[in-house]
Amino acid sequence: DIKQNELKMKPALFSKDSCYLPPLRYPALCTLRSDARSDEYQYIIHGGKTPNNDLSDKIYFMSLVSKTSKKMTFQCIEKDLCGDVPEARYGHTINVVHSRGKSMSVLFGGRSYTPLAQRTTEKWNSVVDCLPSVFLIDFEFGCCTSYILPELQDGLSFHVSIARDDTIYILGGHSLQNNTRSPNLYKLKIDLPLGSPSVTCTILPGGVSVSSAIVTQISDTEFVLVGGYHSDNQKRLVCNSIVLEDSKIEIVESASPEWTPDIKHCRMWFGCDMGKGSVLLGIPGASKQLIPDANYFYILKCKGAEEDKEEELITQICSQTSSEDPGDSTPFEDSEEFCFSAEANSFDIDDADT
Repeated sequence: DIKQNELKMKPALFSKDSCYLPPLRYPALCTLRSDARSDEYQYIIHGGKTPNNDLSDKIYFMSLVSKTSKKMTFQCIEKDLCGDVPEARYGHTINVVHSRGKSMSVLFGGRSYTPLAQRTTEKWNSVVDCLPSVFLIDFEFGCCTSYILPELQDGLSFHVSIARDDTIYILGGHSLQNNTRSPNLYKLKIDLPLGSPSVTCTILPGGVSVSSAIVTQISDTEFVLVGGYHSDNQKRLVCNSIVLEDSKIEIVESASPEWTPDIKHCRMWFGCDMGKGSVLLGIPGASKQLIPDANYFYILKCKGAEEDKEEELITQICSQTSSEDPGDSTPFEDSEEFCFSAEANSFDIDDADT
């Protein structure tokens, strides 16, 4: 909860019938609704790194059981999959599409460890791009089907994906094989007739070369792209407005906030979409050694046309600080970035669970 520029955290518990959910870094996350406009939904969590640096191939469903002013209780269930089950990975995305009254999840991208047969002692924990296959997952029956599309030649990770109805847009991302951040914009269209599903891909102009960017939704059709990296050592400080209308996408550069000096000068940053046009941004503990007065967390609020005639991005300093000693903070690895995805149908102005 954010009240009076303070970030207040509530205890979160799991119900007694929940399975164990390990701490995971860089998993794929999305929401699953019974239909495109339903107010009730579950969170889908797939993959990610465990505390032991193992990669998970498990998929979890998490739903809110109860919520009070002091705590929230969730139920977590592990789902079994069959067919072309995606290998363990991280830095990928998962989205839900709706077509002809049916829903399926679409998984794409990510990184995994080098196969055991190809590992050497010197590079035992090296990672590679996952094959650029598109996975359709039917959670009703637990079946997975993979698709190889000629338009998708290179593996991608830490990209952005936005789903609307039967279409997913994929932009940005980093390819380990080429060490590039793709400027391509991919449009995946999924048709779910009575027979076999159909998956097609179109490469569109007007993409953004960025990795680890964050997308937040400010209206039913408008999003803001913020953060990420131009290169390994260069943060991306510009913002973009993304509009989805009539099966089309428009991406234009928008006004950027007045970044604080500590955000400008830190080498790395991270964050997530908080919903309703708000983004939580953080600075790793290692940066605090250079700028002792800087705060750990910042709230970026994005306004759309419905709130103001001109889009306005407001940066607010959050008073929440960490109790850990900056000297004990472990810096993130250069190769480790963050991935976020957004659902175009998940915007609900009356949602009180954000």
